[in-house]
Amino acid sequence: MKVTRDGRQVKVDVTPDGEGLVSRAGSALLAQVAERAGLTRALAGALVSLKQRRSGHDLGRVVRDLAVMLADGGDCLADLRALGDQQALFGPVASSATAFRVIDRIASDPKGLERLRAAHARARARVWELAGAPERLTIDLDATLIGSHSEKEGAAGNFKGGYGFHPMLAYADQTSEALASELRPGNAGANTAEDQIAVAEQAIGQIPVKHIQDIKLLLRVDSAGSSHELLDWAREGRIEFSVGYELNETVRSAILEIPDSAWVPALEQDGSPRPNGQVYEITSCLDLAGRAGTLARDRQTGACAPRRATLLHRPRRAPLPGDPHRPARRDRRSRARAPRPRKSRGSHPQRQGHRHAQPAVPRLRAQPHMA
Repeated sequence: MKVTRDGRQVKVDVTPDGEGLVSRAGSALLAQVAERAGLTRALAGALVSLKQRRSGHDLGRVVRDLAVMLADGGDCLADLRALGDQQALFGPVASSATAFRVIDRIASDPKGLERLRAAHARARARVWELAGAPERLTIDLDATLIGSHSEKEGAAGNFKGGYGFHPMLAYADQTSEALASELRPGNAGANTAEDQIAVAEQAIGQIPVKHIQDIKLLLRVDSAGSSHELLDWAREGRIEFSVGYELNETVRSAILEIPDSAWVPALEQDGSPRPNGQVYEITSCLDLAGRAGTLARDRQTGACAPRRATLLHRPRRAPLPGDPHRPARRDRRSRARAPRPRKSRGSHPQRQGHRHAQPAVPRLRAQPHMA
């Protein structure tokens, strides 16, 4: 493997044993992929206006090293020193203070995130040009919980009782690429259609312009995506969608009435039939005659806003009935008796003073020659 250090190529042999071994050789391969794909150069070009000194660190290399550090398992800026200790692999690495200033400049710039997204899209176009573009792209949209052990900016409590963040993520299934993400507080809803649409638009913006017209898009979301606002946006953009849906009694009854001969095998991604899945279109089996007018009235009044996360889950089961042969349990607190008043103790003849008819013990006189 050849790595570049100070503008010169240094050959590094990857071997499991021997002398002069170095750690994190796999991380060096990741940095080299970023170099070959043009990501480092694209980041440097997008952030050139944020650089304050000519002789300072290349901002594209700093952001690339931060990404490599995170992929290597780091979780704070101080972990960047692990790359700085291997200059034979990574070359000069910025200090933690310099990396912090770079992050602060990007965060302070109103167009900082847009600069990063443009650099990612440019590098992705180069990768698709070398590796080939997929004919169909499935965008998986979902939210996840990230815990925080301190009161960081934007952190809040989540619906599971934890504390931290609740970002919205978008991944490409066929290429295993992270397309877009949106950092949100922990109390953000999982089915907020506004956030889902924003992240989906960012994910579509990462597709190269050369392939955006020909590629087939499928938006895949769990039951948090079953909102009219998100699905209407997908239909207007001619984007296929697959979302989860709560099975109510009407849908269950329609499924039970489907004959066995009407089911057709489900298909895998390559078009082959799945051995353990069957599908059937039940839209024609449902009575939606009076539903269209209701939906139209709801949209005019604004009542069809995205549902809360609690409404997307099944209701809790009713408590199980008790054993009829077992007597009802009485509250112990109701059976507790009030404490009896305690009588005051006076002088007891057997405990205090002398007993009755018992003379006092005389004092002993001092006797010499006695220990």
